[in-house]
Amino acid sequence: MFKKSSPPLMGGITHIVVGLGNPDRKYENTRHNAGFIGVDKLAEKHGVTIDRLKYKSYCATVEIGDKRVLLMKPQTYMNNSGQAVVEAMNFYKIPPENIVIIFDDISLDVGLMRVKRKGSDGGQKGMRSIIYLSGKDNFPRVKIGIGHKPEKWDLADWVLSQFTDDERKTIDDIADKAADAVERILNGDIDKAMNLYN
Repeated sequence: MFKKSSPPLMGGITHIVVGLGNPDRKYENTRHNAGFIGVDKLAEKHGVTIDRLKYKSYCATVEIGDKRVLLMKPQTYMNNSGQAVVEAMNFYKIPPENIVIIFDDISLDVGLMRVKRKGSDGGQKGMRSIIYLSGKDNFPRVKIGIGHKPEKWDLADWVLSQFTDDERKTIDDIADKAADAVERILNGDIDKAMNLYN
């Protein structure tokens, strides 16, 4: 089946969904790119490709329910994700409660996810950048488990390590659930998403 390229960015954006990760092919299957995997799954489900460069990100626009949604994959590298998110947030004047962030979480086993209404960055540096630069912490978020750091591993090496083949199958399944959770959040049913997936 052919995927349609995303339409040009237009006005009327009401919500933003951001998947966090690192650009560059060498990071494609790494744990830190679980957010990219999640937002790509959402885009695939709605028949668009996240391929237009805007706001320091690859972007696509899509209709989800009655919402016009900007999908974003920041190309700033993880630690500077806030630069991209805040630029788009300010351009469209979108409040943080209408911006859903998908990212990796080392406190959750592979195959688990959590939905939260708001909160701290939890040590995730992409989320830290978004909170710091926006001055807000009430972004709904979908956290995808990437597994606890093994005792002898350095944290940076762990999050940049590749998923095993079996883990990647599990992550693909979780990405489907993450896409469903995002849709529920966009449709104003975050409580249902939390009840289903937490």
